Amino acid sequence: VQLQASGGGSVQTGGSLRLSCVYSRTIFTFEPMDWYRQSPGNERELVASISPSGDKTYAESVKGRFTISRNKPEKTLYLQINNLKPDDTGIYYCKGQYASDEYWGQGTQVTVSS
Repeated sequence: VQLQASGGGSVQTGGSLRLSCVYSRTIFTFEPMDWYRQSPGNERELVASISPSGDKTYAESVKGRFTISRNKPEKTLYLQINNLKPDDTGIYYCKGQYASDEYWGQGTQVTVSS
């Protein structure tokens, strides 16, 4: 397993979670690393991305609430999620890439109740 995501759970509206993605290959840091989510009945969507230099981009729907970060020595990608809303419910996946190949973690479930 090259990427292993964890940290999901069930929370109430307004709660917070910190998702982690441990990756096995340092080469992933030479390309953007991403967090995606897939809500029931919807396609997988990109929610946050971090470039090799550390630049961060976010989907409009999560700006100001989600923070992507990375700890290179620990080979871990994070997604801090604050002020959770029911629409944030879904399976969250981390993704790494190298040489045109994509590598996906197994996903971690986030459920937000109102």
